[in-house]
Amino acid sequence: MGILKNRVAIITGASSGVGKGCAEYFAEQGAIIVACARRLEKLEELSNEVSRKGGKMLPVRCDVGIEDDIAHVVETTIKEFGKVDILANIAQGDLDKPNYLVDTTYELALDSFKTGAAASMLFMQKCFPYMKEANYGRIINCASASALIGTPGFAAYEMAKGGVMALTRNAAKEWAQYGIVTNCFLPMILTESFEKSEQGKAAAKKITEQIPTRYFGKPYEDCGPIVAFMASEEARYLNGQMIGVDGGFHLLA
Repeated sequence: MGILKNRVAIITGASSGVGKGCAEYFAEQGAIIVACARRLEKLEELSNEVSRKGGKMLPVRCDVGIEDDIAHVVETTIKEFGKVDILANIAQGDLDKPNYLVDTTYELALDSFKTGAAASMLFMQKCFPYMKEANYGRIINCASASALIGTPGFAAYEMAKGGVMALTRNAAKEWAQYGIVTNCFLPMILTESFEKSEQGKAAAKKITEQIPTRYFGKPYEDCGPIVAFMASEEARYLNGQMIGVDGGFHLLA
């Protein structure tokens, strides 16, 4: 019996990286997954894989920077399954390259915020009525230790992730009375993006050497179990927490 059996979970950014790893783990724990991302073909591949293992997943294309797309995901979830128990906001707009503060444009800052904190807020708002009616909800947002310690070249990203943490704390106070707990995880995880270039591979090696555990965590193996617990019934008293899934990387601050 999985700890998420028959729970309906929306997971954003599920086509790759942390989102994909969490979607796979959630499915194995019995959750019914509504997986959304911009790359529908990747979601369909994941859905087929989950189905072969006996899980259930509905792929829905979504650009989290577009409010109508967000509404469509939630409406589709309710139409297909009649409820939404879990929301995992993991998507964040891509960062093509580092942008130092002096070079960070207004447009870049807004785009990062729009696809991060603002998108998370919209998903939360649209799921809220159904969670409130059920007197049950688990909201898990994804931030970053980078927003705590500061990383040169990522001003816009860190502004957005700081907003995600503030949003999490606010919802934790406003919505817990309705049986909805809201928490946040801060991953430092080895994803496929590090393998795309020699620069990325070098960065992964350096990060591994800096993490106190000397181990660079993986999406399924290391994020999946922790985020699944945060999404479970047992996490009813966990609220407003910022949990580092990073081998102690945040201690570098």
